[in-house]
Amino acid sequence: MTRPPTVPEASRRTRNLIPWLVFAGMVSLTLALFLFPAIIIQPFRFQSPPGLMRAIRVRQQAPFWTLLTAGLAFLMALVLWWRISRWMKAVVVTGLCLASAAAAMARVDYFEWMFHPVPVAGFESASSSKVDPAEMVIAVRFEADARAYPIFEMAYHHVLNDVVGGVPIAVTY
Repeated sequence: MTRPPTVPEASRRTRNLIPWLVFAGMVSLTLALFLFPAIIIQPFRFQSPPGLMRAIRVRQQAPFWTLLTAGLAFLMALVLWWRISRWMKAVVVTGLCLASAAAAMARVDYFEWMFHPVPVAGFESASSSKVDPAEMVIAVRFEADARAYPIFEMAYHHVLNDVVGGVPIAVTY
């Protein structure tokens, strides 16, 4: 048979409950403000127009709101710090690390990591190419010089600077 908690013990639990709930809520909201756009805005996957618009709006507002929510999480961590055990301090530190990382990532254009420019274009002859004959390409021809840029590759890089037939061009998709 377990005995009910004493009044001071119950009071301590209640006193810690609200800061814990606020802390967990702020960490969760900070993570959501970063992850929602990162999950919704993905190339080569269907994105509904309303979902994409919401994700873009959240992405635009995320730097301000993640700073605010991470700051509130830090304040709640300070309130909790002297009231909790060492084990729970590890939980608080983990939450603060996650909130800090999400707040930092909300300020980084991580989509640029996916769409990096091609420094130097590499080409193969049509006979030795491994491009499937059914694959779509962007074709460019100046005089006797011709190039084919696979759409699949261009979708990741978006822009490629090249010279075709002595003419500098920028290929984009």
